[in-house]
Amino acid sequence: MVLAEVRTACELQAVTEWAAQAHPTATVRPVNELAADDLHVETELIPARVVWLPPMRKGERRVSLADVLVLSNPRRPPAWRQSSLKKRYPDRARVVAGEPATVADLRERFAKEFAEGEPFSSFVAVQASLSAERAERQIVGDRYKVPRLVADQISSSARFQTNAAKLAAELGRPAADVVADATEKMSAFVATQSRLMDDVFTSIFSNLHERTWSVSVDLDTLADLREKNKSCSLVFLPSHRSYVDPLVLAEVLRHENFPPNLVLGGNNLSFWPVGPIGRRAGMIFIRRKFGKDPVYKFAMRSYLAFIVEKRFNLEWYIEGGRSRTGKLRKPMLGLLAYVVDALDQVDEADVLVVPTAIVYDQLQEIGAVAAELAGAKKKPEGVKWLLNYARQQREYMGEARVRFGEPFSLRKSLADAGEGRSRLEKVAFKVMDGINDATPISATSLAGFALLGARDRAYTATEIEEILVPLLDYIDQRHLPGPDRALCQGTGLRNTLRVLTQAGVLSKFDGGPDTVWSIAPGNHTIAAYYRNGALHHFVDRSIVELAMLAAADGDLDAVDGDLFSAAQQEALRIRDLLKFEFFFPAKDEFLHDLGAEIDLLDTQWRELTERTPARIERILREHAGALLARRTLQPFFDAQLVVAERLVSLGPYERSKDDVLTDCLGLGQQLALQGFVRSRDSVSKELYDAAYQLAENRGLIGTDNEALAGRRAWLAEIEVMRERLARIASVEAEHAEAIA
Repeated sequence: MVLAEVRTACELQAVTEWAAQAHPTATVRPVNELAADDLHVETELIPARVVWLPPMRKGERRVSLADVLVLSNPRRPPAWRQSSLKKRYPDRARVVAGEPATVADLRERFAKEFAEGEPFSSFVAVQASLSAERAERQIVGDRYKVPRLVADQISSSARFQTNAAKLAAELGRPAADVVADATEKMSAFVATQSRLMDDVFTSIFSNLHERTWSVSVDLDTLADLREKNKSCSLVFLPSHRSYVDPLVLAEVLRHENFPPNLVLGGNNLSFWPVGPIGRRAGMIFIRRKFGKDPVYKFAMRSYLAFIVEKRFNLEWYIEGGRSRTGKLRKPMLGLLAYVVDALDQVDEADVLVVPTAIVYDQLQEIGAVAAELAGAKKKPEGVKWLLNYARQQREYMGEARVRFGEPFSLRKSLADAGEGRSRLEKVAFKVMDGINDATPISATSLAGFALLGARDRAYTATEIEEILVPLLDYIDQRHLPGPDRALCQGTGLRNTLRVLTQAGVLSKFDGGPDTVWSIAPGNHTIAAYYRNGALHHFVDRSIVELAMLAAADGDLDAVDGDLFSAAQQEALRIRDLLKFEFFFPAKDEFLHDLGAEIDLLDTQWRELTERTPARIERILREHAGALLARRTLQPFFDAQLVVAERLVSLGPYERSKDDVLTDCLGLGQQLALQGFVRSRDSVSKELYDAAYQLAENRGLIGTDNEALAGRRAWLAEIEVMRERLARIASVEAEHAEAIA
């Protein structure tokens, strides 16, 4: 029997004509007319449907915005047009057949998966539709793979009904009420995808990025991911720097014929028209907080379990919001916990987690971010905001780079992480490490790195190039994803500086013999944003430099003369000071990484029987032109200084966190103007927040004597770090004078 999934007489005729050729002995029955008497055990069912294709546009069959404006959907033409379309354009109407199945096989699956009382004929209709859907994708491509009949499949499953009954018992409510409540809540966030809306969403919102950036991507990695996607669903977890991140990633995957991701995002962006169109294009808008609504939690878990089981691809932004500093933010574990719970519900299911880095040469929205860091309130999203945002995206702003880290099995990573509360954190940190490793270093990052290291002075292009040459050598030695060297020297460097000057990040003076560049007044935070995107690549080296300087200056207590072990302990202490700023691996791996950094400074250090302060001092001076610690770590220790000073000055008096951070913005600005704080970009609410978290972690927020003494000890620790950075600055200055 051919089960015809048709809407009109024309479609039924097309399927009947096809069946007469392909299955001449079969009966043709419309799915909506299927009766229980038709379903004999020995009957083989063959699902079939008519696929209507849009006309060719720019080498691709795709719906245009013009189609929507005239209320036309080429993928679902009205009944009165179908006969003429089929006759005039026969290539646009094609009959596809899904994988056949016997009634006996379907009854066996029905008994396993569906709750008692559900009609078998409805199950057959759903399975026929899904099978025909898979066949249709052979024509339209995997990028149009969308989940169909989601609510029906979830709410009628045995698993959903059983779990709903358990929750009802816990809440003291009738099971039917919980089922109805969960189904209603699910309808508010389930992505009701349609191919039409996917095309429309792309047509409308692609203007927010297509003319602003040229997008580059690692095609070899994508090819490997596409192969893995055939047997497992992918969970893309990108860094979040811009509102257009989902659009850029979607365009990359669409171009490479990946099925569309289901994108989890906050309901702050569900306003009209983004919400209605986005939901039909695969966006899942969820509440920011739903901890006190157990039915909402249950509905979300059920939906994610369905997605995992059916192998649809997911995407969300694990930082929970756009980066305010250019660095990765602390991961939010809520959605990861729900996916893990969904994985536990589906035996033997697994997903591959794909850490994803998206980096831009320039971003228009950084100005607003910088204002927020200085204490301004974030403007709410809405139609007016969207129109203003779109207007800002009209200028070309360079390249957007999409890179993918090493994918890993979520199930295996959970097993490796063990049990306990830290299990999710370990997996999340693995994601963040993967994103960091994949993050490319841009020429704009390095320009910011060079210029922010200056103490209120300008540089010539030659001076900037001299700073960047050893840095580029280091990037090559580490095999880091660096920029094209041509963009960091000669004409290429001047072009990079010109672009940043036009954007207002830098200021230029060309009234003398040489043109010089400096950070534009008030734009240190914006320059730091670009620099910080690459900063994590230089942190280990910077910690090594500070620990070696401590050893060279005789500041370490070396037991039995073991200076190396003492330096290792000092490195771990420095890491602890920075643990709320950067993501570090476990202790043993971290120390191994530091050993590799020392190899780059001194290839013979492992063979030495005696490691003296004098030799360590000589190593540092030999690399004086390539020291990274001052430019890398100064802003973070400056920010900690401000927070520690404020907490010490408070004494036993209590003050809320928000008030302390507000105080720090004022104090930081004052100390920067006085020259006590060396990095103006350290005057940042985000950096002060991280420093406050460190103080809280160390038990320094209380007002008891131990907390007050701890604050003073922390301030002394920070002063030591800043003195070492000043020592490195003097070594760099001596080197510069020597080669001048």
